Amino acid sequence: MTTSDVIKAYLAARRAQGVQIRSGARSLRQFARETGDLTLDQVTPQAVAAFLRGHGALSASWTTRFRLLGGLYRFALARGYVAASPLPELKPKLPPPQTPYVYSPGELQRLLDATAAVSSPFSRLQAMTYRTLLLMLYGAGLRISEAIGLTVADVDLAERVLTVRNTKFYKTRLVPIGPQLAAALASYYEHRSRLAQPRGQASAFLCSRTGHRLAYQYVITLFQRVRSAAGIGCPPGEPRPPRLHDLRHTAAVHRVLAWYRSGQDVQQLLPRLATYLGHVSIASTQRYLQMTPELLQEASNRFAAYAQQEAEQEVNHA
Repeated sequence: MTTSDVIKAYLAARRAQGVQIRSGARSLRQFARETGDLTLDQVTPQAVAAFLRGHGALSASWTTRFRLLGGLYRFALARGYVAASPLPELKPKLPPPQTPYVYSPGELQRLLDATAAVSSPFSRLQAMTYRTLLLMLYGAGLRISEAIGLTVADVDLAERVLTVRNTKFYKTRLVPIGPQLAAALASYYEHRSRLAQPRGQASAFLCSRTGHRLAYQYVITLFQRVRSAAGIGCPPGEPRPPRLHDLRHTAAVHRVLAWYRSGQDVQQLLPRLATYLGHVSIASTQRYLQMTPELLQEASNRFAAYAQQEAEQEVNHA
């Protein structure tokens, strides 16, 4: 069997288990192409190492590719397609992960305004589609793959609820949305409904000019144009500019800030935020929320008020 044949069998087996790995499938097919689509046992450790490294500077993508190939080779070993795994035993020293970025309200508005930069005479709805994507990532805190994976049936505008299926952890969750986001989605759908719906209600909500689902890599490429048009570059001390995924991070941080400023019990509310974001545990949410100067100040204010209250109680008891 060629490498691409083994990959097809592997993906079919994973889907039969209820696991969807769309972006991973693209990477695995790329692996088959870059290694010449030989039989899997002919792929050399050198070819595997070259694929893992990728093009350009070494990045955290190495780990993602390593995990993908690890699953493929475990599958192949169990079925006798290969006698041994060519994956390296030692992991290279990777650069530190990119620091999550929190967009300011002004930067968010600039990004929305800059979606005009991706207007196209060949796809008249492209700029509006991309603007709606940004609103969805921030307004509902979705992952990019979750947003572009939504179907028409998944967007309940009457009840203001999004049904997010087959998430990162292969679960489905309901995501309530606010009236402003619901109104923006309704406005978008009024235009989107004039385009083709090749799969009926199962067609992509955010779609290309042919009515099909947006490609993940294309969405990322368009963001580079939008970010540039918005004038957002590398933060001080960072080697790379903010990412599209940082909109989700921004949504989480802004929500916690709003809770602090309205005097709510943040620790009690964090589990709800974890559920809303689709995290498997509150620990994931706590790691996800990097302290910003605003969050640090609000937390300090809360602690100061608590300490003052405790001191007053001690005086009264004395």
